[in-house]
Amino acid sequence: MVKVKQLIKLDALDLKILTALQRQGRMTKVKLADSINLSVSPCWERLRRLEREGVISGYRAEINLDKLMKTSMVWCEISLKHHRREDFDIFERYIGEISQVLECWAIGGTIDYLMRVVTPDLDAYQELMEGLLAADIGIDRYVTCAVTKRVKNPGAVPIENLMRLNGGPSSP
Repeated sequence: MVKVKQLIKLDALDLKILTALQRQGRMTKVKLADSINLSVSPCWERLRRLEREGVISGYRAEINLDKLMKTSMVWCEISLKHHRREDFDIFERYIGEISQVLECWAIGGTIDYLMRVVTPDLDAYQELMEGLLAADIGIDRYVTCAVTKRVKNPGAVPIENLMRLNGGPSSP
């Protein structure tokens, strides 16, 4: 039996809360309520519901590594030798423990995974990859794309636009 994900129903006020928090995650309860024209108590109840239901999965600071040290950012495409469930599980468990792997996405198409990796330099990246190959976690081949400059910072997810395109509510 296929498990169907239950989508959370959001209204225009929920979308305003999410949009405001993406812009400034450290705002106070009062400032958040003011920014969406709602009193503090109902705004706080909505925020807690969004957190409880997993719509808001966490809060974190964005660190500008360029202010602290030299690093190399690399995108890496990974293809596995075999495509059994256990092969994917082994790879994913192992990668999940490597702090230099900032993101890892399972991809449909010509590759199996796309990873974003940060290391002090390209030599350290190559050493990491050699370690992954030696760990025998099923990697067949990998392709490295070194980042030469950031063109656009990760921004806020355009929640209101996506909801509107999916037939959901949008802000008035």
